[in-house]
Amino acid sequence: MTDGSNVSVFGPVQSLEKTSKMPVLFLGHGNPMNAIEDNEYRRSWQALGAQFGVKWPKPQLILCVSAHWLTQGWQLTAMTQPRTIHDFGGFPQALFDQRYPAPGFPQAAQEISQCLRQPDSGKPVALDLQDWGLDHGAWSVLQPMFPQADIPVIQLSMDYGRPAAEHYALGQQLRGLRERGVLIVGSGNIVHNLRTMQMDAASNQSYEWALAFEQTVANDLQSGNLAALQNFRSLGAMATLAHPTHEHFLPLLYAAGAVDAGEEPQFFNDSFHAASISMRSMVWG
Repeated sequence: MTDGSNVSVFGPVQSLEKTSKMPVLFLGHGNPMNAIEDNEYRRSWQALGAQFGVKWPKPQLILCVSAHWLTQGWQLTAMTQPRTIHDFGGFPQALFDQRYPAPGFPQAAQEISQCLRQPDSGKPVALDLQDWGLDHGAWSVLQPMFPQADIPVIQLSMDYGRPAAEHYALGQQLRGLRERGVLIVGSGNIVHNLRTMQMDAASNQSYEWALAFEQTVANDLQSGNLAALQNFRSLGAMATLAHPTHEHFLPLLYAAGAVDAGEEPQFFNDSFHAASISMRSMVWG
């Protein structure tokens, strides 16, 4: 299976009921401190979360693809109670004290893993029973959105060594989960260069290369030319500057892959942090 556009491929997922179509999110998570500071980013995540149960159904399950879980081959977390991972350093103790005790959903993870195929080998996606949990790419955005931590969360890892096209292809396989009450969340950043950060820069300031890369990506998103995102590295020098390493761009490919033709993104948080971190986020559906 290389395409998840057919909802019936998730027929074996008996633990999830069929629902109306859930949206797809890509969230620029940026600085981990956004999880606890009262700023525009955290407030936007709070407002977005409040729409579930109003504009959209409350999810049965959240499937998050974070920039911070890289593996050889693809894996799904399948533990009952995923731990909160503090995968950063140099921040205040208050950030390390944060816990996001959302449950896992082992049965759903096992069923979904059997439906998904790793693009390079065709094998089912592997299960992680104990090693990972919820890293800050996941919990820093989910905690403001769903503070009750009562929605099960599983993470899908990314095989960083594989071509961008395979990440997009696996995202396409996720599409059918949207009609099983699953909220798909990609968490990364469209531009992410920690080496060139200017901490005193205003949110409307950025490097020319950062703005050019972000606008190119935003144009593809707005026009529905989502397959073009796979070719981001062909943008040359500005792509290399935007992503010295590209793990923060890859979650966008999963989110875009799960989008149906004709769905238009709604952008928010379209600003920069420290001139070289794009916080642009979007929701489809």
